[in-house]
Amino acid sequence: MIDINKYDKAVIVTSDGDFYSLVKYLYAHEKLATIISPNLDKCSILLKKTAKEKIVFMNNLKQKLGYKNEKAPL
Repeated sequence: MIDINKYDKAVIVTSDGDFYSLVKYLYAHEKLATIISPNLDKCSILLKKTAKEKIVFMNNLKQKLGYKNEKAPL
């Protein structure tokens, strides 16, 4: 990682265990802000173990961010 000193923290969006080495490296050098995983069930176990407390999942965002068509009272 030749550019590691050019940024404060990294945010990675993935569920793929192929990023395990990168996450491990960033975590060890305190450069990992968070891992955003699209799905808890399909996220790599290796990635979950490596990212530890820095991983969040997007499973419930649809309910939180979805449009609600509520008519205003007259």
